[in-house]
Amino acid sequence: MLRARDRASPKGLAVLLFVSLAFPFAARAVDLDLKLEPGAAVSLSRPQSQRFEFGGAATITGLAGFEGGYVNLTAGLTFLGLPAQTGFGSTSVGTAWAPGAGLRIQLPRESEHSRLLQPHSREAFYGAKPWIDGDVLYVRTGDLNRVGFATAVGLSFPVGEARSFQLGPFVRYLQIFQGNRAGFDNRNANTIIFGLSLETGTRTGGTQAIEPEQAPLAMTVATAGPAVRRDRDGDGVPDDVDDCPDVRGLASNRGCPVYEKIIVRPDKLELKEKIQFAWNDSVIDPVSYPALAEVAKALQDNPAFRVAIEGHASSEGADDHNQSLSSRRAEAVLEYIASHGVARDRLLSKGFSSSRPIESNYSESGRVANRRVELVVHFIILKEGGL
Repeated sequence: MLRARDRASPKGLAVLLFVSLAFPFAARAVDLDLKLEPGAAVSLSRPQSQRFEFGGAATITGLAGFEGGYVNLTAGLTFLGLPAQTGFGSTSVGTAWAPGAGLRIQLPRESEHSRLLQPHSREAFYGAKPWIDGDVLYVRTGDLNRVGFATAVGLSFPVGEARSFQLGPFVRYLQIFQGNRAGFDNRNANTIIFGLSLETGTRTGGTQAIEPEQAPLAMTVATAGPAVRRDRDGDGVPDDVDDCPDVRGLASNRGCPVYEKIIVRPDKLELKEKIQFAWNDSVIDPVSYPALAEVAKALQDNPAFRVAIEGHASSEGADDHNQSLSSRRAEAVLEYIASHGVARDRLLSKGFSSSRPIESNYSESGRVANRRVELVVHFIILKEGGL
């Protein structure tokens, strides 16, 4: 039979769960963030709902948590302002200031490595991260001191490829405990706040922790020298962050050579200029030959690349005509690249008509932008030493 001191207490289990969620990698980098939450506010309970109109609120919060963790520590300040309805006292605006602290549970932010390899536009729901938080508050209303709490749910979406900012909607519930005062209505004040949150931050230091089962291996490696990350083209950029692992390039260009007319992205070959065609035809204008020749060279430099050549049209004209034209233009580009020494089994062409616009078709500039050819890169996993 287990003795009392051998049993795991609920409190001990709770502490263990929190530590495992918040700090799964004790030596990982630390995320430090600042979040601003402007929003609209409305009272839910009497007498506040009878005394005050629709108002506003703002919260500024600092957050800290380890890379890869699900829990952040939070500390912040909330301001609440509700205009008084006509006929209720002399105060024109009811205000509350509420500093507080608490926790936020969220999906972990991406590591720097995954930021390089996966543009957020290709992630599920554009990289949206749900979150929920809770805070204990010290509330100052007029000359009164009160206790309160707040809880919120929201979504955050990364803004820009660098993911420097997070933007998204939130809904916050705020409750202020009134306490007992003789001659006053002592019902608690309940408020809903909803708006947009804007978050930014930085990641500091940290080294990869060694798991216990890895310790003997780590000792062996230490005596033999540091582990070397694979770099098969020898340009000093490790293969796992090199967009062009088979050709020497610059670290500042993610391991790729600097091409004049194209940019090698993790998911596509981005053309610096549009491919030009004869009017309403699939014949390539000679002015675009240099750009396509450079595409062929980039594919020769990078034998692990396969390319899907996508033809797109604006919404002008009949759908069947646009479908045929976009398909024939994509096929014409494929033929040109294949004629310049790229194997056909690395090339695929497809027309999308006007189904994937990148700008509005209601403006002439948007329609021009939507008539385009894109080259989407797919990677072949090469055998060791193969081409």
